[in-house]
Amino acid sequence: MPRPLSELPKAHLHLHFTGSMRHSTLVELAREQGLHLPDALEEDWPPQLRATDERGWFRFQRLYDIARSVLQRESDVYRLLREAAEDEAAEGSGWLEIQIDPSGYASKFGGLTSAMELMLDATRRAADHAGIGIAVVVAANRTRHPLDAKTLARLATHYMDQGVVGFGLSNDERRGRARDFDGAFRLAKRAGLLAVPHGGELLGAASVAECVDVLDADRVGHGVRAAESPRLMERLAARGITCEVCPTSNVGLGVAERAEDVPLRRLFEAGVPIALGADDPLLFGARLLPQYELARQVYGFSDPELAELARQSVRASAAPDDVRKRLLQDIDGWLASAD
Repeated sequence: MPRPLSELPKAHLHLHFTGSMRHSTLVELAREQGLHLPDALEEDWPPQLRATDERGWFRFQRLYDIARSVLQRESDVYRLLREAAEDEAAEGSGWLEIQIDPSGYASKFGGLTSAMELMLDATRRAADHAGIGIAVVVAANRTRHPLDAKTLARLATHYMDQGVVGFGLSNDERRGRARDFDGAFRLAKRAGLLAVPHGGELLGAASVAECVDVLDADRVGHGVRAAESPRLMERLAARGITCEVCPTSNVGLGVAERAEDVPLRRLFEAGVPIALGADDPLLFGARLLPQYELARQVYGFSDPELAELARQSVRASAAPDDVRKRLLQDIDGWLASAD
């Protein structure tokens, strides 16, 4: 029998707040509030998505906005994070860094600061409930003005002592160059936050390079298109810049036609550090554990290689030293266990 992957300790570094919601919770909250869900979020879930063209990305964002709309009460926020933490613990995650854009909830919860504080309190309670470590990455939106990103960067630095560990940049790469947000990332890096922008998903290797060269990225969200450039992979490997690879998401959005086409093996063998992620399980239908199952079943990773993937996720995290040490020891213990 192969070693159970749910028992492999790991860190989850690429999970978005709204997208972490359980599908059952989405349906339940929508019914409670009398909100109509499109078939793609109910009977035909998970939706068939393809975001490599503008129309497809618009549909993805529309579904995302509908999902966000069911979170009307503070209790909904607490529930979402409590359930996400439970799901992480069940899949072997000992550390989670969840990406939050509080501006998407500011109008519901009393403003940007109030929304941020609500999410941070819910995160702390969820971590205590599930017995795992959880930290927050504040993520700006590429489709908004760079000044909005600076506001979020300042907000993120203000809450560094309350669980914020990184500053990110998400949404459609085609609608906002990384270089436009360099001011926000300078603020964040100067304060000591990790820089974790998305790149190399809908655009190619040059998008990853721009995140590295202009934003001084510590990790790159997705980053799979780096595999198109051997020279860039060498640079990522040499500098220890981790790519947060989300195979199910890549297929769901049409970045890759099939799971077999996601260049996970190519990146790994080039020495690029990797942290597997689920991105938005609510829309792609799979959480973190299935990403490790793909690594084993589709990409042919042996148990020692799977253990190394888990180690890389832990090393790339902002987990405290004691948590990092314990997780790395537990990974060794998993690998040492009998087949």
